[in-house]
Amino acid sequence: MTQSALTPELLDAVNRAVDARLAAMMPRVGIGYDIHRFIEGRPCILAGVDVPSDVGGLEGHSDADAATHAVIDALLGAAALGDIGHFFPDTDPQWKGADSLHLLGACVDRLGRDGWRTVNVDVTIIAERPKIAPHIAAMRETLARVLQIPGDRVSIKATTNEKLGALGRREGLAAVACAAIIRQGGHA
Repeated sequence: MTQSALTPELLDAVNRAVDARLAAMMPRVGIGYDIHRFIEGRPCILAGVDVPSDVGGLEGHSDADAATHAVIDALLGAAALGDIGHFFPDTDPQWKGADSLHLLGACVDRLGRDGWRTVNVDVTIIAERPKIAPHIAAMRETLARVLQIPGDRVSIKATTNEKLGALGRREGLAAVACAAIIRQGGHA
């Protein structure tokens, strides 16, 4: 009977296999940020919901949905695929006035083709106005539908900038998002 020796090469191969398996089981996290200035004459779309606003809508090439843009960047960041501008550049006329939920759906499809699924998202909208709280339930439902996850895995919060800076002067609105993704089936 022969005895197997634990060689450095074999130990290295075992460690690489264990590391790959652990990496496949662990969620990956990304952070997204977006900011847009207010402009009169446009609707204020946030997380796919038309929010009544006394300060106007958001200026941008697409529908300027800062909350959804932040989620897209968080998802793309978690998958190490770049950012929203890489996939939907504001120099491309096909994205002029685009519905950001459509862009998010395309992002979810892309991640799915690469073997990723969304675990959860957390969004913070930063604005003095408009009031966000009355619309949070609809925003959560809308994002959950496009992300293809249960609504209890979508968090949306709102805060002010305590009247500091451009956001505090009501010049615009910003959103920050964090997203976690995992390999479908937990395989690398």
